Amino acid sequence: MHPRIEDYAVIGDEQTAALVGRDGSIDWLCLPRFDSGACFARLLGDEDNGHWRIAPSGAEGPCTRRAYRPDTLVLDTEWETADGAIRVTDLMPQRDRAPDVVRVVEGLRGRVTVCSTLRLRFDYGSVVPWMRRSDGHRVAVAGPDAVWLRSEPEVLTWGEDFCTYSEFTVEEGESVAFVMTWHPSHHPRPPLVDPREALRVSVADWQDWSARCRYEGPHRDVVVRSLITLKALTYVPTGGIVAALTTSLPEELGGVRNWDYRFCWLRDSTLTLGALLAVGYEEEAEAWRNWLLRAVAGDPADLQIMYGLAGERRLPECELPWLSGYAGSAPVRIGNGAVDQLQLDVYGEVMDSLSLARVAGMTPRPHMWSLQCALMKWLCEHWRQPDEGLWEVRGGRRQFTHSKVMVWVAADRAVRTVERYPALDGEPERWRELRDEVHREVCEKGYDAERNTFTQYYGSRELDASLLLIPRVGFLPPDDPRVIGTVDAVRTELGHDGLVRRYSTERATVDGLPGDEGAFLACSFWLAQALHLTGRADEARELFERLVGLTNDVGLLAEEYDPVAGRHLGNYPQAFSHIGLVNTALTLFDGEKAG
Repeated sequence: MHPRIEDYAVIGDEQTAALVGRDGSIDWLCLPRFDSGACFARLLGDEDNGHWRIAPSGAEGPCTRRAYRPDTLVLDTEWETADGAIRVTDLMPQRDRAPDVVRVVEGLRGRVTVCSTLRLRFDYGSVVPWMRRSDGHRVAVAGPDAVWLRSEPEVLTWGEDFCTYSEFTVEEGESVAFVMTWHPSHHPRPPLVDPREALRVSVADWQDWSARCRYEGPHRDVVVRSLITLKALTYVPTGGIVAALTTSLPEELGGVRNWDYRFCWLRDSTLTLGALLAVGYEEEAEAWRNWLLRAVAGDPADLQIMYGLAGERRLPECELPWLSGYAGSAPVRIGNGAVDQLQLDVYGEVMDSLSLARVAGMTPRPHMWSLQCALMKWLCEHWRQPDEGLWEVRGGRRQFTHSKVMVWVAADRAVRTVERYPALDGEPERWRELRDEVHREVCEKGYDAERNTFTQYYGSRELDASLLLIPRVGFLPPDDPRVIGTVDAVRTELGHDGLVRRYSTERATVDGLPGDEGAFLACSFWLAQALHLTGRADEARELFERLVGLTNDVGLLAEEYDPVAGRHLGNYPQAFSHIGLVNTALTLFDGEKAG
């Protein structure tokens, strides 16, 4: 039986990350990058697809307690047994040349026998490596991958059934440290890290980083945890931020709505940039802005909705039939076919992001404005096209209202930029005409006067949670009756036990997929913000408190939540959910101090 999605914690080195279960097992790890093949893929299959468990001998269930060290990504997991107590501290030190996983076992009380079970399976659990000994290490090699395992002090290790086992005892005050290091198999072994020094430095570095957060309002602990999670989702060599660590965690248990989220989406850009700037992380915001500029450079007609970690464009989608899927949710997919979709909203998100960066005083980049002008030229000529919308539906293109609203955002930000910075050349009159025309069309064709609500697409009676963003982006003021009506309609028709779905999967055919999905957490945060903007601050705070309560025991959120089963769904941890938490806290508690 699979652990629940929320049973996992995250450790990472800002180039990749691992999921660690309550039972002490690392069940997901891709090396050397977020989007590389997994060497531990038990998360999407079974034990034979790779994992690494350290726990007291005979312990079958979850740990007694666990927690991150304050304001860090260093995880402590503790077990109380009849013979005593131990702590396992897990981390991935910031990388020098190679990725390392460090696991330090400490005796807290009594004398406890501990077992380590390491089952390496490269290429998403499909390749069994050749194992050998070398200079006190266990070495695993298969094709391009090599992994070295060592312990300090050295403990008894043996191989059996294509698995590496260790068994040892620790008493109070004693410790054993394991280090697992990956490198390309054609390279020599990289320099060894000192595991205890790596632990000390990692704790200090994370706490120094967290101390930079300027947010001092209520729930500061979960805000900081969300920011740490966003930092963990950052591919530091390029500044790109992946949507999640995982692929194919289902939106419905046993269903087919399973997608690969280990890429960087343009739709996240404005919300991420705004959150980072607002809480004091200018360096990270600039790195993200620079990634965005590199990724979207080129022909505006070729603008994609997502890119690889370094801005790669080819993300071909395929299925991995040897993996049974999380809780039997097949197929397991890698790559994402939605990369080829047309989503007009991304033009608005890019223009909004670059406008925000300029207003915030971030260092201008060569050709940034000429790139924006090229994007606007293409948009002026093609904005009337139907598209697949921000939810990447696979049921055909439509005239999605949110897409057109974001076209308006692109034109509005272009106009505002030339008004604020008159030295910049452009076509402000053309952009004003576009802004006015799109606004008129959306209010005419995307609005249902009978029900006083905007709709999912022109002529539809369906709703969409993206409509909650209308007041946030400035398309209409929050006190406009059409905005208030839309917020009420979305809450009523898409509400799911007080949370919000993206759209109706029962009635709608837009996504072209069978099955259902849970409440979308980012959309639920949008509702809290919309309630606040429309003057319902108490209801907004009540919803925010509930959403904060959905974080797991270490402060993490998945993509979705099933209120009936009371469990998380979808890829994990989800950047969009954590961005929603940070931005909602900023909206609701701006200027407040925690009591």
